[in-house]
Amino acid sequence: MTSIHPAAIVEDGARLGHGVQIGPWCHVGPNVILEDGVRLVSHVVVDGHTRIGAGTMLYPYASVGLPPQDLKYKGEPTRCEIGAGSQIREHCTIHRGTATGTGITRIGAKCLLMAVVHVAHDCALGEGVIIANNVVMGGHVTIHDNAVIGGSAAIHQFVRIGHGAMVGGVSGVEADVIPYGLVMGNRARLAGLNIVGLRRRGLDPAAIRRLRAAFRLLFSHEGVFAVRLAEARARYGEDPMVAEILGFIDAPSKRGLIRRSSRAVETDDAS
Repeated sequence: MTSIHPAAIVEDGARLGHGVQIGPWCHVGPNVILEDGVRLVSHVVVDGHTRIGAGTMLYPYASVGLPPQDLKYKGEPTRCEIGAGSQIREHCTIHRGTATGTGITRIGAKCLLMAVVHVAHDCALGEGVIIANNVVMGGHVTIHDNAVIGGSAAIHQFVRIGHGAMVGGVSGVEADVIPYGLVMGNRARLAGLNIVGLRRRGLDPAAIRRLRAAFRLLFSHEGVFAVRLAEARARYGEDPMVAEILGFIDAPSKRGLIRRSSRAVETDDAS
């Protein structure tokens, strides 16, 4: 059964699914949709045209769907969505989109946002994304499925972070991160591939070796990048994971691509 604490405020018009639990001192706005099994622990604010997916849990002092920190925003009915089965921990802030952007801020299913994460307007997070404590991101950031962002990282507006990539803690990310890439540092540089993440997902060692060979070719410090890109496409373009990286590089970007530092050394073995 749906449960609303007497100290909570649920405004007329809000739509609540089966089994929703709203704890004390929460505030749910009139255009909010809480799907089945959503739980607001306490002191949670959900406002605007916001939909929270089934089974998602929001912890104390989380704030979702409030107006963006964008001076161009004039109160347009933009949206915010969180997918099913996600966890939004304490003091997270997730702002709705803008009319000059995509009009929606979207977080995919089964994501974990740890304490004090800020998701700005028009950001799009895929499924299974893990964002550690104190991460901040500017507007229009795109983070693809299964990426992991280390604690206290700062992500510049319009940056794209590819599928399965990892950003090290306390990294300043000013440009795009290739799928399965590992970046770290202030300012972040490409250090290698996210081998640990690939292994945890059960990727075949032979596939990791192909991916690593393509990576070394693409991001070596010899020759022209366009030539290396064409060679990687010819040698390894049939591999689906390599093709994903090549497609990511080919896609339009407002921030460019994070490159490999000349001092980067790979220490992990893919065998």
